[in-house]
Amino acid sequence: MNLKSDLRRRRWLAGVSAGLLLAGVSAVAAASVSASSPAGASAKKTVRVAYLSFAVANSYDAPMLAAAKSVAKAQGAKVTVFDAANDPKKQLAQLQTIATSKQYDAIIVQPIFGPQLIPRIKSVIASGIKVVNVDQILGTNPGTAAPPVPKMSGNIVFVQTQIGRKQGGLVVDACSALNAHPCKVGYLYSVKVSSLDTAIRKGFDAVTAGQDINVVAEGETFYNPANALKAAQTMLQAQPDLNVIVGADQGATGAQQALTGQKVTLIGYGGGGVGLKAVASGAWYGTVMQRPTTEGKLAMQCAVDAVRTGKNCGGVDVLKDLPNGGVVTKASASKFTAEWPG
Repeated sequence: MNLKSDLRRRRWLAGVSAGLLLAGVSAVAAASVSASSPAGASAKKTVRVAYLSFAVANSYDAPMLAAAKSVAKAQGAKVTVFDAANDPKKQLAQLQTIATSKQYDAIIVQPIFGPQLIPRIKSVIASGIKVVNVDQILGTNPGTAAPPVPKMSGNIVFVQTQIGRKQGGLVVDACSALNAHPCKVGYLYSVKVSSLDTAIRKGFDAVTAGQDINVVAEGETFYNPANALKAAQTMLQAQPDLNVIVGADQGATGAQQALTGQKVTLIGYGGGGVGLKAVASGAWYGTVMQRPTTEGKLAMQCAVDAVRTGKNCGGVDVLKDLPNGGVVTKASASKFTAEWPG
């Protein structure tokens, strides 16, 4: 090999070595970046959320779901909705399907009958899926907003027995104003078998006991004013001297349509647009506020944060800071803003 050939060979080998060195440095740098950025990657992850709705067609649930979807869109999350249509057995089956599908990072559940869901929810949490409860009480204690299951990512609710107690207080005041002794009450359940209605009735009975108030007729509405109309008509036929009809706002709306000259006092709960307007005008005696839009926003944000950061949001009573605990009368109606149509 002559001198020129040897020089060219040495230059070629030097170039190869430099290239290998540069490639090695690049690989180390890339590995370093990858190792140092799991939080960033997690923050950008598309969070897959299963949303178990009580009943999509319910005018109360619709704005809650819309608010949750709005937050999901802003946060880059994907929402799949499961509609139980007021059927607790169907909701349990949906939860079981979701749990075994392994297609979701988080579940938001709005329970119809919460206690039956708890065993499955515990196993879901143990599997690594984040669970946020919204609106209805999941556990067996309807008097607290504290999370009922260990390691649950959030519990965004109203306290159910407090709704019943507040309605009971309105009925006591209304009966006193009517000077009715005894005061005859027609009670409209929404979904009688639900844990919500059971808890509300428990709170109602606790406040009205010993107040010369008698529930002399009952009906069920499934949150449908048309059903409430029929139930109220049946009540009035059997008890034409009813003094008060009490139920959810949809129940009070239907009952109002059933009145044909009878002077019956109406009391709702829900605080939707229809209810607030009716109370402000004096058509209803009162209602109790609920905040479905606030619940939907907080629940979805809680679910996304739980997946991306591991942070839990604990128990949140969305009615806690409202004026007078959310009890609405004609004198106070202007202090409240509806979060759903009613």
